[in-house]
Amino acid sequence: MNQNGDANNGNSKLKDYLQLTKPSLNIMVVFSTVISYLLAPNVKEYNWMLILLLFIGGFLVTGSANAINQVLEKDTDALMKRTASRPVASGRMSETECWIFAIIIGAVGLFILWWFFNWEAALLSFISLFVYAFIYTAWKKKNAIAVLIGALPGALPCLIGWVAGTGVMDPSATFIVEGEERQNIGGWVLFALQFLWQFPHFWAIAWLAHGDYAKAGFKLLPGEKGPTKFTALQTVIYALLLIPVGVLPYMIEMSGLVGLIIVAVANLFLLYQCIRLYKEMDAKAARRVMFSSYIYLPVVFLGLLGDKV
Repeated sequence: MNQNGDANNGNSKLKDYLQLTKPSLNIMVVFSTVISYLLAPNVKEYNWMLILLLFIGGFLVTGSANAINQVLEKDTDALMKRTASRPVASGRMSETECWIFAIIIGAVGLFILWWFFNWEAALLSFISLFVYAFIYTAWKKKNAIAVLIGALPGALPCLIGWVAGTGVMDPSATFIVEGEERQNIGGWVLFALQFLWQFPHFWAIAWLAHGDYAKAGFKLLPGEKGPTKFTALQTVIYALLLIPVGVLPYMIEMSGLVGLIIVAVANLFLLYQCIRLYKEMDAKAARRVMFSSYIYLPVVFLGLLGDKV
């Protein structure tokens, strides 16, 4: 009986630690890191051990940022239905235990990125962790500019993956690929794609969760009066901006014509859903934008990788 109880307690503790890392969000973030690494021009063969190490390192660093976020927002998490059951907010885990967990996995993740890849990738990962955990989190109750701040660490995984592959952050640096000189701008292009994508994605989520967010005091929509035409228009604007940026991977010869077509179709589809939100102004339309944005990144990034030049 006691053994079963201990086993259940152990499983419950492991689930709590995993919940601190926000695994579903974390995997999506690390996916961008790995694909950006594989898109780097000098990564020509798949070294599965390095890919696994990059995934683990990225997961641990992002998990650390998410855990710190849950410590700092424990009181507001407790007010919202969808977050009240989180380990710290619910009281199942102490703040000290969460801090220790966050520091350990963050340090291990940064070490993996530095030791097996390069210090530039580790530095970018640390910046991403710090901005998300300590700046974005603090601004969420002050001003909707928090979404802009949060979009920076949200897009940095692309640059982290690219730099992990190339070892170079400077966009003016060049590479020789099959006898041709190419600029090291690919990571910044991927960064721009994911940066712009986050606005329709996040505002659709904030539209649906506005009641919960307002209860917690979060100001995450561009308009102060909740979901409005202005918010919907902002999603349209950022979806429009994705269209010219989506052409850049083809122009810099990161990906071929098939990749260009896939990205263009994905951009037009997301734009279409954002326009529907502007016209219909309801939760159903916002949900369509949200789900469209969820499938956008896998389609675009795998499309680019599948047609890598």
